[in-house]
Amino acid sequence: MGVIADSIKEKLTQSFNPSQLDVIDESHKHAGHAGAAAHAAKHGSGESHFHVRIVSPKFKGMSRLARHRAVMDVLADEMNGKVHALRLEAVAPE
Repeated sequence: MGVIADSIKEKLTQSFNPSQLDVIDESHKHAGHAGAAAHAAKHGSGESHFHVRIVSPKFKGMSRLARHRAVMDVLADEMNGKVHALRLEAVAPE
């Protein structure tokens, strides 16, 4: 895992104590797109696109929008330029 993925994983673990957390770097799927090289040069990492699946009891009773907002609040630093795209699945355990 890269530096940005590690940061995402650490922050989500600390904030939500998830029973499941997958942070998947999907940047390789976008390597040929315009701006990929510039992003890597600016941020020191080619990490720009992620898929996060997080399951946490802290999401119980929250709407989908509220869960997404909670995650985005925690990842505000990463989402402020370091991460170009985040595909997010935030769910409460059954």
